[in-house]
Amino acid sequence: MAYYFDEPSRTFNEYLLVPGYSPSTCVPAAVSLKTPLVRYRKGEEECPISLNIPMISAIMQAVSDDGMAVALATEGGMSFVYGSQSIESQAAMVARVKDYKAGFVTSDANLSPDMTLAQVVELKERLGHSTMPVTEDGTATGKLLGVVTERDYRLSRMSLDEKVADFMTPREKLIVAPVSTSLKVANDIIWDHKLNSLPIVDEDDHLVSLVFRKDYDSHKSNPNEMLDDHKRYMVGAGINTRDYAERIPALVEAGVDVLCIDSSEGYSDWQKFTIEWVREHYGNTVKIGAGNVVDAEGFRFLADAGADFIKVGIGGGSICITRETKGIGRGQATATIEVAAARDAYFKETGVYVPICSDGGIVYDHHISLALAMGSDFVMLGRYFARFDESPSNKVMVNGSYMKEYWGEGSARARNWQRYDLGGDKKGMTFEEGVDSYVPYAGALKDGVALTLSKVRSTMCNCGALTIDELQDKAKLTIVSSTSIVEGGAHDVLLKDKTPYVSNTSH
Repeated sequence: MAYYFDEPSRTFNEYLLVPGYSPSTCVPAAVSLKTPLVRYRKGEEECPISLNIPMISAIMQAVSDDGMAVALATEGGMSFVYGSQSIESQAAMVARVKDYKAGFVTSDANLSPDMTLAQVVELKERLGHSTMPVTEDGTATGKLLGVVTERDYRLSRMSLDEKVADFMTPREKLIVAPVSTSLKVANDIIWDHKLNSLPIVDEDDHLVSLVFRKDYDSHKSNPNEMLDDHKRYMVGAGINTRDYAERIPALVEAGVDVLCIDSSEGYSDWQKFTIEWVREHYGNTVKIGAGNVVDAEGFRFLADAGADFIKVGIGGGSICITRETKGIGRGQATATIEVAAARDAYFKETGVYVPICSDGGIVYDHHISLALAMGSDFVMLGRYFARFDESPSNKVMVNGSYMKEYWGEGSARARNWQRYDLGGDKKGMTFEEGVDSYVPYAGALKDGVALTLSKVRSTMCNCGALTIDELQDKAKLTIVSSTSIVEGGAHDVLLKDKTPYVSNTSH
């Protein structure tokens, strides 16, 4: 006879946090959102990798490429570059993130000595840059011959036909630094010599990058940056259970920090085999997450297999139709609560703490607070990040409003059949488990994440918690009725602005 769960399958929207005592020391500015990403012996050792904010971006074509990875790492989270592409392409994305040096800018406004002042003015108006390197071939990596800034010309006194070579500041008058220069040293040179910019050159005097005075403040304003031991941005990557023996070595060589098996359902031998292969070839030096699961049995299976973190959730994503097409899944809140309890029991039994990630079902910003209170160490978000400038999807106008394209990995557009692979012969996709859609455009990631996390910190203070651990210990949660959900929003008034309030779709 089939097993029946006693409790209904509930979503985040069916819960509220009940406020607790908030001492005067509990203010949002004092809240720490640091959280473990991978397994460790809690109380005995430090977690090898911790996130500075509890947010990672989904392993999706419409969400996580190298641009998203840099933007999210800047804020303290981590992206998992999508795996539904060629091994070479994915490894190249990872390598670009690891090679990206915060504060070192590749020049996109470059001049050659035979260009004219008219061309300088046109380039400045088009790109907005007042500092333009002059290289032998006019490229960003050519031999450096000089620099043109606004101080080098006056339109009222010069002919627009004048050549760049005649008014540029020549190479011999420039202060430059070698390619081995660190960002700290570069900034010291800029301040010591009162420069606006510092060209970085290689041993052949070819331009490599520029460091700008104005970027110093920007770098200092990102104290949560996710950086490795070599001060490079950290990045994850998604893999599947088919070609891991070829894909993982390429990703490791590219410098990936964490892997994650991307699958709609993780309670399977295929994930176990993949993790075992990693341990056989790399020991514990390569970190790998697994999932997704929705109950204690699934968690225990993957924890015993050696997963470094475990993702929770099936069918709760906004573009996922797995529940409709296959009838499997579980309400995200119920799944999170049960798996968190299994995680705590596993820790009590083994001394090993295996972080869990709530993946899917987060519609409003406050759902992140609920997921953390229910036991999630961090959350994975797709639709949320797809809305921002930094996502790889197209920005389009739909019915007078800007939107971003957003499609599921189980959609015909993505054709990521490996994510839904159940073994046997390769058959490709036989039916869809995701849709192709639009989400409201929301501007820059930095602004959106800052607003969302300000709400999370405020909620934590309402619960008297300054850390995620403390929130999970002190949180009091109540189930809400359908009528109290209505009561929780604006009601019995005539709204001036009739646009529905949806906190993370209309920032």
